[in-house]
Amino acid sequence: MSAPIAWTPARAAEIILSLKHLDGACLPILRAIQAEFGHVPPEAVAMVADALNLSRAEVHGTFSFYHDLRAEPAGRTVVKLCRAEACQAMGGDALAERAMRKIGVDWHGTTADGRVTLEPAFCLGLCSTAPAAMVGERVVGRLDETTLGRLLDAAP
Repeated sequence: MSAPIAWTPARAAEIILSLKHLDGACLPILRAIQAEFGHVPPEAVAMVADALNLSRAEVHGTFSFYHDLRAEPAGRTVVKLCRAEACQAMGGDALAERAMRKIGVDWHGTTADGRVTLEPAFCLGLCSTAPAAMVGERVVGRLDETTLGRLLDAAP
């Protein structure tokens, strides 16, 4: 995965133009903008609404429904902690609370140094090895406080 580039309305307009022909183009456009820039700036929501002849509220509704879409750039490492039932039953809630205290952020927060963004995930498919997390692109099961602490400390 390549690093995001700096936001420019001209590049966003190119992305929108290349995808606006799709049925249900709003979500693919929002995802493509985030893939390019690392987030979906508020200006992009207005641009998508104008291009698709939708209200800003409709585009914002799509944007806010999908938890992976973000209005601010994420940290260098995104850590997703599973919030599904199997992980909760295996201590995931307490693990999440300790992780938030350790790095000083709440859900969807990014550490002050920009290293880590903490996000909830609603099933990573590792139910038999709960609790689980995704650190960047790597999924990790059988987490405990020590292992998660090491993963957080090792984030660039």
